[in-house]
Amino acid sequence: MGLETTRDTVPENLKSRLKESYDAIAERYTEWSTRTADIRVGYLERLLALLSPEHKDILEIGCGAGIPTTEKLLAHSPELRITANDLSSSQIVLGRRRLVGQGLVGPGPGGGGGDRVTWIEGDMMQLDFPAGSFDVVLGFYTIQHLPRDEQRVMIGRVARWLRPGGYLLINFPTEEDDNVVMTGWMGEKGWVYYSAWGAEKYRQIVKETGLEVIVDEVKQDNVKAEFLWIVGKKPGA
Repeated sequence: MGLETTRDTVPENLKSRLKESYDAIAERYTEWSTRTADIRVGYLERLLALLSPEHKDILEIGCGAGIPTTEKLLAHSPELRITANDLSSSQIVLGRRRLVGQGLVGPGPGGGGGDRVTWIEGDMMQLDFPAGSFDVVLGFYTIQHLPRDEQRVMIGRVARWLRPGGYLLINFPTEEDDNVVMTGWMGEKGWVYYSAWGAEKYRQIVKETGLEVIVDEVKQDNVKAEFLWIVGKKPGA
């Protein structure tokens, strides 16, 4: 079966279907992430150059198996503490195994993180943190897997979770689209959903959170799709 694309309403059991798909394609997706990491790494390195020693607590939504982000963060500084969230249990298992195998973390009581990485499996919309919990929030190729109304809510939440002087690094599809389902993505068991507001609307939504946009760039990624890359800073420090 080849790749099939449809557009309709938000599918029933959206989150469970996404989890099932990413669990099924976990190894293949992780291999792809490893081969196509250069743009993400470039923006992550630019962000790291902005951080001060006081910036220690980092949240990544849609972390996958931690490639390349969690790996790069752990190698960058022993002071960084990462909260890594993903819908897929298989991706998190791969991430734990990989980080321990590379010697970036010890096994720890939960396996694959010690006291430096906290893994949280589940829907990002179910995350709940006090305001001002993090110095950095990261979201690469993930927000588009939410329905558009949830995307707006999620962007507002992550801005609230930032401390004054903290940073959001996130990317968005540049083209507006809604309720797209792709079947046969990355193999027979691959099933993926995405929606997008488009670049101009995303700029507006980020600015409405009160973040100061310090990077606003459009880049074509490794599969020749354009994404808007945003770095926003929370005022107050």
